[in-house]
Amino acid sequence: MTLASIERYDPERVATVGERAVVAGGSVAGLCAARVLADAFEDVVVFERDALSEGPAARDGAPQTHHPHALLEAGRATLADVFPGFGEDLLSAGGLLIDSGSDMTWYDRGGTLAGTDARLPTYCASRPLFEHVVRERVRAVENVTLRGGHRVLDYDHADGRVSGVAVRDDAGETRHVEASLVVDATGRASHTPDWLAEHGYPAPESEEVTVDVVYGSTRIDRPADDRRMLLCAPQPERPRGAALIPIEDGQWEVIFQGVHGEPVPTERDAFVEWAASIPVDDIGRLVRERPWTADGVRRYPFPANVRRRYDALDRFPEGLVVTGDAIASFNPIYGQGMSVAALDALCLHHELAAGLEGIGPRVFERASDIVEATWRLAVGNDFTFAETTGPKPLGTNALNAYVGRLVERAQTDPFLSETFLRVYRLERPATDLFRPRVLWRALRP
Repeated sequence: MTLASIERYDPERVATVGERAVVAGGSVAGLCAARVLADAFEDVVVFERDALSEGPAARDGAPQTHHPHALLEAGRATLADVFPGFGEDLLSAGGLLIDSGSDMTWYDRGGTLAGTDARLPTYCASRPLFEHVVRERVRAVENVTLRGGHRVLDYDHADGRVSGVAVRDDAGETRHVEASLVVDATGRASHTPDWLAEHGYPAPESEEVTVDVVYGSTRIDRPADDRRMLLCAPQPERPRGAALIPIEDGQWEVIFQGVHGEPVPTERDAFVEWAASIPVDDIGRLVRERPWTADGVRRYPFPANVRRRYDALDRFPEGLVVTGDAIASFNPIYGQGMSVAALDALCLHHELAAGLEGIGPRVFERASDIVEATWRLAVGNDFTFAETTGPKPLGTNALNAYVGRLVERAQTDPFLSETFLRVYRLERPATDLFRPRVLWRALRP
């Protein structure tokens, strides 16, 4: 399931189903969940363990917020539906709107994807700015309350139902908050699987595909009239990738990726030298020549894609839903996280229209199509590296061989380039890559 196949947001479909909903986690996944919950509950409370700043700021409890993020088309369109005027707010706050068909250079498999005249709008901003704009839109919803500095410790539970949460604030005071529905948006570190096992429920099986990626990020000065985005995908013969993403305040975010043990330097001179090894010359030149606007290089390790199979459970407590990275987290190279979080919230929205009974399993079943499609794209490409370990989706080798051929042809074929980008952006399903016209242009002699 992608943007093309999921029913769009419609608040008129949802009636009030409960008095209070609680969201554990105030990241993009938790904020999007809170917004759709506000249509169905009299009161929605979001508990976030980090302090919530009044402006854009990276959160200490989420070190990945210091690094570049992408908002794919599925996320852009969904956020625009859920928060009318979201794009205008982001641009007013300093974000950029570029066209991926003309403003982006994508180097992959020995060449650059052909430009296309198709309109492929893409918002560019730092992760803290994306999160800030979403948070301010949620904060403006009358029946939503955001509580920073509050950690959800446990679920209150009786007779097969989660009835609230135990929360501890920064002062060390613990209290219990009743809720008709609790949503776990605490990310990869979610404790829900352990909680289920401790309370006599089956815990979801976990699938892990190990990629051992390390990121190094910094920021450099960007001329106001230069809005280019530069991407260089890592390859098995060159396990180094890089990206320059234009963001607010006249800056580029620079990120380097080292795959399967390839080290990414954190010392400036070595970082500049590393940049020169990337086959997109402008990346090395800009990192060398433009003033740096960040102090040093931040490092972030990502060991494995993780998917928890909540959709396969045969028993699950009432009054609980899991969303976002707490279900599945993907290699950040592909920039899918925020967009999948928005689509997960859309699944919650549609299931709220059918009431609260059995809502957890219903949400998991609906979201499983989104997770499956994204998982196959992410881990499938990760398996182009022989060192990648974990359960390999059926047909991965054949698919990778075909996509490799398609990408090579897309370097001179704008139609194939557009088709590939729309699938990558989670706008169109991967089956589009196998339409007769696409197959012919990719495979013809």
